Amino acid sequence: MTPESVMTIGQQAMELTMIVAAPLLLTALVIGLLVSIFQAATQINEMTLSFIPKLLGIFIVLMVSGQWIIGLLLDYMTRLFNSIPYMVG
Repeated sequence: MTPESVMTIGQQAMELTMIVAAPLLLTALVIGLLVSIFQAATQINEMTLSFIPKLLGIFIVLMVSGQWIIGLLLDYMTRLFNSIPYMVG
């Protein structure tokens, strides 16, 4: 196993992590921004107000994109496990 192959596996894992996390993080970002605008407009300064909408939004996005996320993870793991004999040899 060469250092280049280790770096390639690490790079692919980091890319997959970013792709999988992006929908959830973007959802939390947008909902947080909307709640912050609402709080600024109504002058409600409650720090815990954005927790429930973010939780619900992330849950909905996870239900919608869950099959896609699992497919990406399974594809990566299958490719990784199938390449083990070529890396060791």
